[in-house]
Amino acid sequence: MRCLNLLETPDAGHVWFHGADLAADHVNVNKLREKIGMVFQGFNLFNNMNVLDNCPLAPVTLKKMSKDKAEQTAMHHLEAVGLADFARADVTRLSGGQKQRVAIARALCMQPDLMLFDEPTSALDPEISGEVLSVMRDLAAGGMTMVVVTHEMAFARNVSDELVFMDKGVIAEASSPDEMFTAPKLPRTREFLSRYLD
Repeated sequence: MRCLNLLETPDAGHVWFHGADLAADHVNVNKLREKIGMVFQGFNLFNNMNVLDNCPLAPVTLKKMSKDKAEQTAMHHLEAVGLADFARADVTRLSGGQKQRVAIARALCMQPDLMLFDEPTSALDPEISGEVLSVMRDLAAGGMTMVVVTHEMAFARNVSDELVFMDKGVIAEASSPDEMFTAPKLPRTREFLSRYLD
């Protein structure tokens, strides 16, 4: 996941995005990061800022967007994730689900072509996870391309166009959700999915 967002360089192979090899020396990292939003497992919000102030930093810094336009964009996305009323709230007083929704709104402020989610619900209890998954379902329904690392199998099955099962850092199997859940090819995939299979 970190290689997709250029936080780390792959040791081998290639990662292609919009026709560019992300590991190539000539790639403009900042330009590519403008097109890729990342939501981390641990929120990565700035605790010394309120909700609204967390959101426009990247658009102002990387895209040179005016502060007023960036704040308008932030409010639009906070509204979309159900947190417009919390715009002036102290980040440290939010629940885990609210923090993750702020992180999603912040990533959307860059107007990315691709959203990366690294275990976005792993630190949340099931009820609060539902809030985050609901926002992600809405993004998928709106046509957002997403790569999601998750153990939320019901979500993966219902929202994905394609599933990739990784085992020990290697792609073991890739297929449609229906094929993966009803007829996985590999014993390891069947073993992992056994509690979810029809």
